[in-house]
Amino acid sequence: MSDLLLSIVVPAYNEEKRLPDTLHRIAAYLEAQPYTWEIVVVDDGSHDQTGYQADDFARAYEGRGQIRVIHNPHCGKAYAVRTGVLQARGEFTVFCDADLATPIEEIHKLLPMLESGYDVAVGSREGLGAQRIGEPFYRHLMGRVFNQLVRLLVVGRYRDTQCGFKGFRRSSAQAIFERLRLYTSPEQVKGPMVTGFDVEVLHVAHKLGLKVKEIPVEWHYRAGSKVNPFKDTLRNLSDVVRVRLNDLRGRYDAT
Repeated sequence: MSDLLLSIVVPAYNEEKRLPDTLHRIAAYLEAQPYTWEIVVVDDGSHDQTGYQADDFARAYEGRGQIRVIHNPHCGKAYAVRTGVLQARGEFTVFCDADLATPIEEIHKLLPMLESGYDVAVGSREGLGAQRIGEPFYRHLMGRVFNQLVRLLVVGRYRDTQCGFKGFRRSSAQAIFERLRLYTSPEQVKGPMVTGFDVEVLHVAHKLGLKVKEIPVEWHYRAGSKVNPFKDTLRNLSDVVRVRLNDLRGRYDAT
């Protein structure tokens, strides 16, 4: 375990059209790097060929142990990410979306921060140097309104809490994800489930006094997004309120 530098966690739900290319791109990038690595794919109870594709890809690396596949019931992305992060074996762990909206090459911005002593490195679609490519105006507006509410109610320091590209030192990841309160039970859901779990992750990091660095990254809007503008906005707002209430009740206090 100590010889493994980087774990990449990829949650995937019904991603048969994108996952094979994503895994090949990630593996090709990592194979060109001088460090040791693994890819942990968490199949979130997909109903299509996603799980089979991940297993096929892992077989190509059989014997080397660099690709692992975890098959979850369909409990949503938050539960899938938590599963993968807690089972990651690298000194550093990065989770990314199955559509690679943030290109895997952006890891070169996160790793130096983690190696220099930061506990968490947060990809951000805001700030000097960030690029949002092809994003519809309504999506940008939704994100800005949501971020202002997050800054008002929970964590006020981040320009973008929801970018699906975050890195952690192993010890910090374990401390954060073991203290989460939202979406930690294996309760099965229906359809895609976009949540505000990233807000809770960053809030717990703050409560633990961890060093967090927000880093502007390149981000591409992908057609076929699973975000439902109305339903997911309401759920995310509900999650922010739940995090705030949990905090007031002392449920995130370090022990």
